[in-house]
Amino acid sequence: MTIEGRVVAITGASSGIGLATAKLLAAKGARVVLGARREAELETITREIVANGGQAVFKATDVRRRADLEALVAKAIDSFGRLDVIVNNAGIGPISRFDALRVDDWDAMIDVNLKGTLYGIAAALPVFGRQKSGHVINVVSTAGIQIVPTMGVYGATKNAVRTVTEALRQEAGPHLRVTEISPGMIATNFGDSITDQTTKQMITERLGAIAISPDAIAGGVLYALEQPFDVDVGSIVIRPTAQG
Repeated sequence: MTIEGRVVAITGASSGIGLATAKLLAAKGARVVLGARREAELETITREIVANGGQAVFKATDVRRRADLEALVAKAIDSFGRLDVIVNNAGIGPISRFDALRVDDWDAMIDVNLKGTLYGIAAALPVFGRQKSGHVINVVSTAGIQIVPTMGVYGATKNAVRTVTEALRQEAGPHLRVTEISPGMIATNFGDSITDQTTKQMITERLGAIAISPDAIAGGVLYALEQPFDVDVGSIVIRPTAQG
């Protein structure tokens, strides 16, 4: 199915997976609503999409604030009259060993990765209920599938979102589709948020060795969206061939 004309809100849209998804979906005819904290980058991306013939608007969005997610959804309604999809993509990964006791980093991951996703769901569901249609796509991680040192809290937040996603899918009824996408090692700025320098160096080297383009994840989002409306793609895992 074509996604032309569908209205898609994307969090974390100023870089990485969110940016790649925005560009791909806009090129396929979707009307994209971009949310991220960095307003200047969002404005630049929006201008580029429009210059290339796409339709895009943006709203500065901090997913730690529920009101910001509500404002992002309102931007979609005000600009395009509806919302068809929300991609809860914003996430951070200041990973470290537990005994480093970086508790502030733990709190930050819970606030962004878990609560930010819940706020996105809460903002979109009333709209989807009124329309009797909608699609929630949550970006999780293979860090919740294969548990490894330094990834304990990060993987826990992503597995919490995995649980939320499956429960929402079962509650959704016939008009709401729900998808989780688990990226592996992707060439993004994931390492920028890591405050533990030893861990940061390890992850940076690993990403440099095997990471694949965020375009691969954008393609997974597109695949889920292009299915007939009575087909719900529940889970997609996309990782580098070289990743163990």
